[in-house]
Amino acid sequence: MAIRKKSTKSPPVLSHEFILQNHADIVSCVAMVFLLGLMFEITAKASIIFVTLQYNVTLPATEEQATESASLYYYGIKDLATVFFYMLVAVIIHAIIQEYVLDKINRRMHFSKTKHSKFNDSGQLSAFYLFSCIWGTFILISENYISDPTILWRAYPHNLMTFQMKFFYISQLAYWFHAFPELYFQKTKKEDIPRQLVYIGLYLFHIAGAYLLNLNHLGLVLLVLHYFVEFLFHISRLFYFSDEKYQKGFSLWAVLFVLGRLLTLILSVLTVGFGLARAENQKLDFSTGNFNVLGVRIAVLASICITQAFMMWKFINFQLRRWREHSTQAPAVKKKPAVTKGRSSRKGTENGVNGTVTSNGADSPRKRKDKSS
Repeated sequence: MAIRKKSTKSPPVLSHEFILQNHADIVSCVAMVFLLGLMFEITAKASIIFVTLQYNVTLPATEEQATESASLYYYGIKDLATVFFYMLVAVIIHAIIQEYVLDKINRRMHFSKTKHSKFNDSGQLSAFYLFSCIWGTFILISENYISDPTILWRAYPHNLMTFQMKFFYISQLAYWFHAFPELYFQKTKKEDIPRQLVYIGLYLFHIAGAYLLNLNHLGLVLLVLHYFVEFLFHISRLFYFSDEKYQKGFSLWAVLFVLGRLLTLILSVLTVGFGLARAENQKLDFSTGNFNVLGVRIAVLASICITQAFMMWKFINFQLRRWREHSTQAPAVKKKPAVTKGRSSRKGTENGVNGTVTSNGADSPRKRKDKSS
């Protein structure tokens, strides 16, 4: 009897290409594990930390709100689990937009590799910025931020948040954390990774700073203002890719970008430099979440001012680069060739007028026939 040899093949391993092509399915399976965990009593306590918002407090009804009690939230270490779960959700939504919207447009437009990458980037960000602007504006209106600007610094620390406010910040952190694995999934070029890391890091630093320092009111206003300007830029770039003659959107964005930077500085100085500086309670207290001290206020204003200066520097470089591109692409004025007597040089006939190659046969003189001896 023949003895069968044992198979020495190693078990299948998830290759790089497999992960790139099926990352949405893999992430969906991981997210479903947490959702299915809610169905069983043993795993429900662990899964609920990932899926639902934590640290809720029910306040009794007051004279102003005698009808029902209010449920508010504060932050804690368990929020990291919630951010992780909604980061997975952001990866899934990213893949859905890419597959069912952006990829179909790319097939019709036949973009180059460079335009293909930029189009996908602007398409994803424009959808996120539009959704965040609408959601943030709804919160501003519902909580009377627009009618009463003093709410930005009044009754600080703002350690208790409504459900909409906390879920907004959790979603923002989850989206920008999901951008890290997307650098791997989208095969980002190595030379573009440092720029993307700085871009993502600035968002996470400021959003997390506003969340942890209980400056969520100011952070919400500045985010909506910034997202609106960024949405206009990316939607203008989408129109530009479809028709390169479209330039009006960039002109409007340039004006609003400068105004947005000025409004950001004004609101920051008004809230941190004047409103919080005049508050009665200016003692550092971690238990109540009060960070209204001179050192923290200076750090907050310094980080905002440095970031706005950095953005203006990038903006000026962008505008100068566009100006150079337009100046080089402008059609040069053709000079009339000077009429010279006598025979034209052989070099002139080969290179055409002013050294340019001519394809028209009428521009080159006919060769003379050799006289027969």
